[in-house]
Amino acid sequence: MNVKVMNRSGNELPQYATALAAGMDVRAANEEPIVIAPLQRVMVPTGLYVEIPAGYEIQVRPRSGLAAKKGVTVLNSPGTIDADYRGEICVILVNLSSEEFVIEKGERIAQLVLARHERIEWEESGCLSDSGRGAGGFGSTGVK
Repeated sequence: MNVKVMNRSGNELPQYATALAAGMDVRAANEEPIVIAPLQRVMVPTGLYVEIPAGYEIQVRPRSGLAAKKGVTVLNSPGTIDADYRGEICVILVNLSSEEFVIEKGERIAQLVLARHERIEWEESGCLSDSGRGAGGFGSTGVK
């Protein structure tokens, strides 16, 4: 699927790392290094602007290596970029480690995944059909 993009980052466009990868690595477009202190959150610019087709969103997800090795992740994961948004894509990163983390220009900071979605039309009702699970939630299925 073709998606229009304006790239004002000075970085290459996001790319799939392998033939079967679902997400594309997106890079930071900061002019100066960004230092994220422990438990601090920052908005990191990407320099990318997109025109997503109707019925789709782009999800912003953490990079597993960055989370596992450095404790840095996407705070509102997955973040959603709606089809009618035309501003710069920014990534909200949080440092969950006990050490500062420095983001250099061009560093891979997150993944972008194009996803189809449906819109809900509510049908108000006074009751719902029964299910085996019922109202059980938050650990009720026995998974520990």
